Amino acid sequence: MLSSYLTMAAILFCIGLYGALVKRNAVIILLSIELMLNAVNLNLVAFSKYGVVPSLTGQMFTLFSIAVAAAEAAVGIAILIALFRARGTVNADEYDEMRR
Repeated sequence: MLSSYLTMAAILFCIGLYGALVKRNAVIILLSIELMLNAVNLNLVAFSKYGVVPSLTGQMFTLFSIAVAAAEAAVGIAILIALFRARGTVNADEYDEMRR
């Protein structure tokens, strides 16, 4: 059933949105963004299977999205490691200044 996939994706997206908006730890914020991307991927696959015209288009977009998410995670973790070495913390509320 399409509605069960959409409900699960909405729950995952809401959990990810909550984590991205409320948490202070930058690693948790990145994980929450990944959770939101996975909710979108679940929607793409569900509509690919149960849509008006079932095709592989949603699954191809999902593979592209997974590749982009992996690159985003690698770059994000590299930036966080550099910020941690410079400042000594991973709290996002302490990264408010953009200077050397």
